Amino acid sequence: MSKKTAIIGSGFSGLSAAAYSAKNGHEVHIFEKNDSIGGRARQFSTDNGYVFDMGPSWYWMPDIIEDFFNDFDRKSSDYYELIPLDPQFEMVFEDGNMSLPQSYPEMRNLFEQTESGAGNKLDDFMKDAQYKYEVGMKDFVIKPCHSWLEFVSPKIAKSALKLDLLSNFHRFVRKYFAHPKLIMLMEFPVIFLGAAPKDIPALYSLMNYGGYKLGTWYPMGGFYKVIEAMKEICLENGVKIHLNAAVEKINVSNSKVHSITVNDEEIVFDTVIASSDYHHTEQKLIPEKYRNYNEEYWKNKTFAPSCLIFYLGFKEKIPNLKHHTLFFEHDLDLHTAEIYTEKKWPTKPLFYACCPSKTDKNVAPENCENIFLLMPIATGITDSEEMREKYFEEMISRLEKHTKTTNISEKIEYKRSYCIKNLKEDYHAYEGNAYGLANTLNQTAVLKPSLRNKRIKNLFYTGQLTVPGPGVPPSIISGKIAATEASK
Repeated sequence: MSKKTAIIGSGFSGLSAAAYSAKNGHEVHIFEKNDSIGGRARQFSTDNGYVFDMGPSWYWMPDIIEDFFNDFDRKSSDYYELIPLDPQFEMVFEDGNMSLPQSYPEMRNLFEQTESGAGNKLDDFMKDAQYKYEVGMKDFVIKPCHSWLEFVSPKIAKSALKLDLLSNFHRFVRKYFAHPKLIMLMEFPVIFLGAAPKDIPALYSLMNYGGYKLGTWYPMGGFYKVIEAMKEICLENGVKIHLNAAVEKINVSNSKVHSITVNDEEIVFDTVIASSDYHHTEQKLIPEKYRNYNEEYWKNKTFAPSCLIFYLGFKEKIPNLKHHTLFFEHDLDLHTAEIYTEKKWPTKPLFYACCPSKTDKNVAPENCENIFLLMPIATGITDSEEMREKYFEEMISRLEKHTKTTNISEKIEYKRSYCIKNLKEDYHAYEGNAYGLANTLNQTAVLKPSLRNKRIKNLFYTGQLTVPGPGVPPSIISGKIAATEASK
């Protein structure tokens, strides 16, 4: 007899867990509290013709995303068109700009022109990063991480030293490069892992390979096309999706889930996989005696950043702007210290602009521009409209300077902000976190919150607060791991 499985939440990890659970023969139901699927990767459209992805916008590690589709005898191209971005992105520095080419030979030339000998150093760096990527993303991240014994194998033991688990990313990058712009270029991807480069294991140079070497891509129609594709695979495998269906309680007896309560209705299930916020699931949905962790545990964890986002529609084209632009005119170490150590609004912030209408004419009206501004900030800080507007004015001013335009605010015909309060309201996000739990050394693998409830035999967790960690590909992998564990 097949199991009846409930999935709480429809983000990447929830859709992945649902698809794999259905493939494993379960009767699967997804319960989503919001009126559309996708979690942080939702999309919305405006009355005047703009289409905004609400969250993820960097399509990196395309092979890992492709693995999901291949597991269901499908290809991503069955559902959406993937376009390589060239340049992959532009970085704005105080004394000039740097665009990262899509072509690796051109990228190598850029490094050599910036710093003598850096072309060969980039080859060495990427060779090392490729090894970490292939071992890390193919062997390490697929483990459920119940015990360190899972990592006892000849291959992993042989790889241990080469993976640089005990050295930090800050020092590792400086082994190869001395020029400040190249250092910042190589360090930028780890910001969203949840700590300063000095606190991130050098293992995560794999992100430079998974991004820069494998390329930065864009799914035409927006990142939500990936969500829609995963939804189609779920439906093809018989998954039922319930919207506006907030799970209010996970009902437990004799150390076993027997049902969930949704909109005051009790529904019987054999297994529950919670893709919802881990802290919320434990603190609000199950009795205290069954929780893996208490409030003190969460307070002592290091979280990846929250963010301040603006979704902007401009009624004319904005010149001199790429699809992805990183505004790094200020000190990266200062901004990361204010996010992770001082826990305050940044004094000299870095931020990111995404302009998908440069690539995709369907996300904005004709001769208009769709721009998404994102500034990483600390979790748990005070979020007010006054503070949002203060940083909006600063970001717009720097956008004007970079694009050599004036009075750019007067060209805005749609504006919406999104920050800590919204993340809490929409996703029950702990302290308004946007990217999950930081991938620091003491929060890696077995040291992350457990994928399995230790007191309830048929309750599992998935997503960015458990293994393998934050990001779209890791979340998809997390759903697969949870589904596999729940099927045992």
